Amino acid sequence: MRGRQCGSAKDAYFRGAGRNSGGSGTSNPDLFTEDTTVSRINTNVASLIAQRTLGSQNMGLNKSLQRLSTGLAINRGADDPAGLIASENLRSEKAAINAAITNAERAEQVVNVAEGGLQEVSNLLVELQSLVSSTANEAGVSDEEKDANQLQIDSILQTIDRIANATEFQGEKLLNGNFDYQTSGGNLGAELSDVKVNSAKLASDGTSMNVSVDVTASATTGAAAILGNKDSATAGRFDNDGNSYTIEVTGEEGTQQFTFADNTAMSAVRDAINSFSDQLGVTAALSANGDDVVISSAGYGSDSFVRVRELNDGGSGVDLVGAAGTFSASDDYSDNGTDATVLINGTQATTDGLTARVASAGFDVEITLDAATGNTAGSWSFDIDGGGANFNLAPDVSLASKVSLGIETVTTGSLGSSASGFLADLKSGGDANVKNGDLSQAQSVIDDAIKQVSSLRGRLGAFQKNVVGSTISSLGIALENTAAAESQIRDTDFAAETAALTRGQILQQAAIQSLSLANSGPQAVLSLLG
Repeated sequence: MRGRQCGSAKDAYFRGAGRNSGGSGTSNPDLFTEDTTVSRINTNVASLIAQRTLGSQNMGLNKSLQRLSTGLAINRGADDPAGLIASENLRSEKAAINAAITNAERAEQVVNVAEGGLQEVSNLLVELQSLVSSTANEAGVSDEEKDANQLQIDSILQTIDRIANATEFQGEKLLNGNFDYQTSGGNLGAELSDVKVNSAKLASDGTSMNVSVDVTASATTGAAAILGNKDSATAGRFDNDGNSYTIEVTGEEGTQQFTFADNTAMSAVRDAINSFSDQLGVTAALSANGDDVVISSAGYGSDSFVRVRELNDGGSGVDLVGAAGTFSASDDYSDNGTDATVLINGTQATTDGLTARVASAGFDVEITLDAATGNTAGSWSFDIDGGGANFNLAPDVSLASKVSLGIETVTTGSLGSSASGFLADLKSGGDANVKNGDLSQAQSVIDDAIKQVSSLRGRLGAFQKNVVGSTISSLGIALENTAAAESQIRDTDFAAETAALTRGQILQQAAIQSLSLANSGPQAVLSLLG
């Protein structure tokens, strides 16, 4: 009986399998596996599948939670290797841009401090101008008042020196020449009477920069002539057939009329004009043969001029005004000077009389030719050895990123010019003191000093507005764009990530439920033991 029961049970099992296969007599492997796994408890394949799926869902959920909690889509290299490299490069660029913005802001602060000192020096120079002008009223000023004015001038000059030596930023003095450029060369002070370096990018290894100055055409003054007699009997005299002669001489500074009697020596004509040299801005000299008087403008260049005009010839009809050189007769003649033609380091310079300037990126130099030795066709040179205030206003640390600015000294020994003198000459005992010195020289020195300080303030202002201000604005835009690019790669998209989190949570719960069902499946085997 038992054998038959067992046999019938076995037959029934395979008959059931045959029916499940569609009656073809061949079992379906997939259905057979699904059926047999229920009766196996050592290996629960369904549970393993559910566990693997749950682990994957947990990893995705943890990644979403990490991205949402840190705000970063890339927290490690494994998240996005290429994205990590790109974002780290962008972070580095952001740091460099931020540093460049800080440098530009620091440069602006340095200029602000220097500007404050220069403004006070400018105010003191205006006060000096007032004291010199009031002292020039000699008939209305007593000796005691002159002494008092000189005391004030001495005090002002001491204050200017003190400001120049006290204006500093973090211990670096700004107005005492600490940031002025150092120059050297055999032509300085000779052919080149004055050199001002406003900006120069020097190599970091300390190599000097050589500056070549090539004069291809000299500067000239305006010139006109008063013609004398060429006859041997009256040569070198003013000859108008017994009639007086009235002329008008005009220069840059003013106009003056002169009346000369017949037979006046040309040397006397020269002396008469030279007695008004300061008021007119002209000088007079005899021609090479001594027969004529050549009147020249005091300055050089196209802005300098002289004009000689005949006002009254005494009815003689004789024209005694003419061009210098050709001495051709006229009744009204004027002439302007010409500017020098100069190349600085091979670049055509902008010239004004004897002064030439080249201004380009990283190189701004202004030179003045000596009227006697440098105002001839020739080549001169000098070296820029160092100095200047250097600021790095770009993310890259390189020579191209460096901006150099020269801040010359504003002490009383340097304010002024070699032509008129310096502020130190206004001190007690100096050539231009107001007690017994040359007041015209004093005023000229102060005028030059005011122009010098104003020019420096304008240059600093232009640097602050056009270089520093524009740099800060440009770097700010670059920082915004770089930050946006880095954010696009690195930052979490919260809208997308919260949706992924919700999906992960649902899938995690489904995986847990599936695992629970897979784990409870083998318990059905207990029914076979029942």
